[in-house]
Amino acid sequence: MTTTARPESAVTPEAAPAPAAPADPTFEELAGRVDAAVTAAAELDDPAKAVAEELQAAVEAVHKAGLVTIVRALKADESARSVLFELVDDPTVHLLLSLHEIIRPDPMTEANRVLVSVRPQLQSHGGDVTLVRIEDGTAIVRLEGACNGCSMSSVTLRNLVEEALVAGVSSVTGVEVLPNEPSPTLIPLDSLRIGADPATEGWVKAGPVADLAEGKVSPLSLTAASGSTAELVVVNVEQRLTAYVNECAHEGLPLDNAMLDAANGTLTCPWHGFCYDASSGECLSTPGAQLEQLPLRIDDGDVWIRVGR
Repeated sequence: MTTTARPESAVTPEAAPAPAAPADPTFEELAGRVDAAVTAAAELDDPAKAVAEELQAAVEAVHKAGLVTIVRALKADESARSVLFELVDDPTVHLLLSLHEIIRPDPMTEANRVLVSVRPQLQSHGGDVTLVRIEDGTAIVRLEGACNGCSMSSVTLRNLVEEALVAGVSSVTGVEVLPNEPSPTLIPLDSLRIGADPATEGWVKAGPVADLAEGKVSPLSLTAASGSTAELVVVNVEQRLTAYVNECAHEGLPLDNAMLDAANGTLTCPWHGFCYDASSGECLSTPGAQLEQLPLRIDDGDVWIRVGR
């Protein structure tokens, strides 16, 4: 019997598995590509950069037109609106629609974006601002540094924040600044005792109490028994005397010409407007900052200040 061989081409091997489809790029990967392209475009010469910017603007305009058409169609179809709302809740889609100004960002995002524009001016004056929340059209903020001081410049900075938020965020009609409550500074009683030889305990006679005028800031330079010299200021508020090292807690600049508001009990640095509780040294502008207070005693009409041991 004759056997006829089948041609090789007629043999059907097992089908090879299809290659796996490449995974969709993540949002972070796409953002990285955008950042890399922006960095590369910034290094182009001016003519090439102009072409790149025009290309970017044209592509974004096409994308915006297409997205607007999609959103309008979904909004017009009552049965498709739920799909649109689900898409808007997706962080990537929400960001894309916000970038093209198709939907307005939420008030907190919009307000923080406005504050970014004024923050450099605040920081140039030693201050900053934090948005806490928005309630019933009122943006509640916490001012930091010189922004929360008592000088005229600090008032100007607070007004800058309010004007920017009211003008830049349609849902904001006013601004409320959270207060910063000072806390008193306590000096241990042991540090106020004067022994038989005050000089050995770091006490220095600063002079008659009558020389420290009420409502004034008096700069003093005292030399301890050890030979070290201490630069300080004595603040007199309604005959209550407090001594501080002559350095602002902000940048260590002297407080010789600090503005003392005896009625409000505040001491304002003349350099950058940092404001302190005159009696405790607690900074009202930046909670946690503090003037260095020195023990002070009055003995037989003389003021004694402890500047070291």
